[in-house]
Amino acid sequence: MGLDSVETVERVRAYDGYFKIDRWRLRHRLFDGGMSAEICREVFERGHAVAVILYDPARDTVALIDQFRVGALAAGFDPWVTEIVAGIIEPGETAESVAQRETVEETGCTVLEMIPICHYLVSPGCSSETVKLFCGRIDTCGVGGIFGLKEEGEDIRVRVVPLDRALKDLAAGRINTSLGIIALQWLALNRSKLRTQWIGTKA
Repeated sequence: MGLDSVETVERVRAYDGYFKIDRWRLRHRLFDGGMSAEICREVFERGHAVAVILYDPARDTVALIDQFRVGALAAGFDPWVTEIVAGIIEPGETAESVAQRETVEETGCTVLEMIPICHYLVSPGCSSETVKLFCGRIDTCGVGGIFGLKEEGEDIRVRVVPLDRALKDLAAGRINTSLGIIALQWLALNRSKLRTQWIGTKA
């Protein structure tokens, strides 16, 4: 229905720490044409993120990262999570520049080419966060090791794995974050086209 179908009564900052929470009082248009009663909702304000699946089309491999995640611990999962490169977009930055910077910081790799996959809402019931997701072409020769910024408490292990193995890990539930799932499913669907586009080889 669009933004003009929402009436904001009040928006206040309820928590202002490392992350932020805003409390909204609002009404919105109903599907029958009327307006809802006033509702109150808290929104988690984390910022907007970018992520990139790093793919070597010549070797048909991906570079994945493993790191400790407290949210996984709180949810009862193994807190060492297999992920793809990601970072928060700061004011004045572009998604593409953040993808390049985070790739260097987290893996030591340079993205040679990059194409967009999608731009999506992470959890629209409670958060404003969005992710711009890319596929980046890299050369995985010699890639691997421990990376991350120590001043940010990062301890990131980089692994290069065949795409087929990564897809088996995905199917087995060993890759269980939305970023990794979406990126690998997209790569599985677009592998042949991507290899033809980037190196002229059919998968």
